[in-house]
Amino acid sequence: MFAAERRQLILEMVRANGAVSLRELARVVQTSEVTVRRDVRALEAEGLLDRRHGGAVLPGGFTRESGFPQKSHLATAEKTAIADLAAGLVEEGEAIVVGAGTTTQELARRLARVPGLTVVTNSLLVAQALAHANRVEVVMTGGTLRGSNYALVGSGAEQSLQGLRVSRAFLSGSGLTAERGLSTSNMLSASVDRALVQAAGEVVVLADHTKLGTDTMFQTVPTDLITRLVTDEPPTHDDRAVTELQALADQGVQIAVAGQAGGGAGGDTVPTGRQPRRDMPLPGPRRGQVPGAGPQLRSATVLGEQSPGERARVADLRRR
Repeated sequence: MFAAERRQLILEMVRANGAVSLRELARVVQTSEVTVRRDVRALEAEGLLDRRHGGAVLPGGFTRESGFPQKSHLATAEKTAIADLAAGLVEEGEAIVVGAGTTTQELARRLARVPGLTVVTNSLLVAQALAHANRVEVVMTGGTLRGSNYALVGSGAEQSLQGLRVSRAFLSGSGLTAERGLSTSNMLSASVDRALVQAAGEVVVLADHTKLGTDTMFQTVPTDLITRLVTDEPPTHDDRAVTELQALADQGVQIAVAGQAGGGAGGDTVPTGRQPRRDMPLPGPRRGQVPGAGPQLRSATVLGEQSPGERARVADLRRR
């Protein structure tokens, strides 16, 4: 494929989806991520798209929010790996809240196997994934339906969460930085997510590496309220994502990195149940967390309290 043909296809993918990762672009155009990154730079110079770490977005992507059909095709392997790992945090008989999003929808599909679970959600997609699960009770908030992401928002949703208390909240968003925490592009969605956070004893953020270092309009969860981040392994060249992970860990966020099958541009599937590469204990409880409350990650790469070997691995990623 000639460069002009590649760049036209890349541009069409970004226009159709709003945002696409370099890994996915490389897979579709059947070339290396290095070549795709060069093509993205050329398209950005022409003002046809904007670069984001690990991907490309439409110009003005800071304020634009992709709809569910577009989001559902982005970083699918990463979302699967993240959901597999995050599901290991949930124990039988727990009560949790699960926010709207394609990654939380993947999580919900795995939670269907947890008996005695109570899930409070404002997402029709999460509720649908759990609708036929045995011994799983689903509680929907009230509110007004947002068709772009099939979520209930507005004062009705927020009021229905008042007085609620659960063990933890699982949330995703449009961007995550150490400076501002989790953020999203829609004001109504952000307001409901903040209400979900108020109902939970701890907050678990699910975000693939393309969202690390991305900042969007409305803050949902400040960094000091994020207990854990479950993410996938950033590509070795993605210094920004590695740096952001370290900055989050320095602020006390417990970070679990899901394993990636195959890696590279061709790694578009992750075996169910694939665990991260190392087993390490999680750091102690954060502010406001009851010691001993909640399960531990069965396998996690934790950046909050690193061994010398772990620090060397992070430094090696940065050098690459």
